[in-house]
Amino acid sequence: MDFLPDPVRTVLAFVVVLGVLVFIHELGHYLAARWRGVHVERFAVGFGRPIAAWTDRRGTEWRVGWIPLGGYVKLHGQETPEEAPPEVRAAWRPGETFHEKPVRDRAIVVAAGPVANFALAALLFAGIYSTVGLPQATTAIGTVAESSAAARAGLQPGDEIVALDGQRVTRFEQVQRHIRPRAGQPVQITILRDGAERTVTATPDGRAQGEETLGVLGVGAGAARFERLDPLSALWQGVVQTWDVSVQTLQAVGQMITGSRGTDDIGGPLGIGMIAGEAARLGLVSLIGFMAVLSVNLALINLFPVPVLDGGHLLFYAAEAIRGRPLPARAQEMGFRAGFALLIALFVFATWKDLQKLEWVRRAAELLG
Repeated sequence: MDFLPDPVRTVLAFVVVLGVLVFIHELGHYLAARWRGVHVERFAVGFGRPIAAWTDRRGTEWRVGWIPLGGYVKLHGQETPEEAPPEVRAAWRPGETFHEKPVRDRAIVVAAGPVANFALAALLFAGIYSTVGLPQATTAIGTVAESSAAARAGLQPGDEIVALDGQRVTRFEQVQRHIRPRAGQPVQITILRDGAERTVTATPDGRAQGEETLGVLGVGAGAARFERLDPLSALWQGVVQTWDVSVQTLQAVGQMITGSRGTDDIGGPLGIGMIAGEAARLGLVSLIGFMAVLSVNLALINLFPVPVLDGGHLLFYAAEAIRGRPLPARAQEMGFRAGFALLIALFVFATWKDLQKLEWVRRAAELLG
């Protein structure tokens, strides 16, 4: 997509990425509903006036809306008998309505959307690992800063650090962890150069960070090495990477809630579009990797216990399973209203954060401020 103008590439990448993720999410709901014997009345990707629509032989309407900001699956008999008017109840198909299914089946249908997004992320990561390859841990030095501790010790680009103070290292992160608390302290560094090991002594410089002084060696990591995996190994690593991204995302959300991390990483549709456009400019692999990470985020967001989202429905079903009967209609209605208000507030906040990243918006805010 690098040959396209920036605005066109950004819009196209945004539509493709979001369209695929929404389609897979709703496909999860659709397939689970079919599995549990629930008729699906409508499968929609996008909102607004449809640009394409057709009905299959099972009576499901498939629709593509012109606003690519989401989608939905309309399940047959999704309303309870008390909520549905008589004419709607009269058209219900016995045995195929959502509300009459046991709570387990309803939970399966609702959870299938996020599960489909997790599965998509794992498959996308696996595709990258089986074609481009899995980045391998390395301690190769890519750059050496002038007048740094590394330069004074004679380290050169291309050297591979194999041990620090006699402790073997295999990842650059291990080098950083060893050096940071040792500002001003001599460190024995064993390197591999031209096939032979040699040991040099370097004294890390100190760099103030808050109330701490961190040791700095002055080297940058070299280019990563990639190893292509067989399909099964790639799939396993895709699952592992999906889990790691999930954990890191939840940790970041927890840090934002506790105030130990800022909210600069929050983004809405504009931010997603800008990142998608940049990923597309870097190439197909970059775009697929971004899609995989975004698929994980979409799954996690939908599992948050907020009414309106899938997680909120699952929360109600859990309460129903414990109580032996659904929550009162009034309680569910209040929950959905609160959840909808929360989503609107988050959408507005995320959009404002996106706008603040635009140069002309920052300048306008400075003038108004």
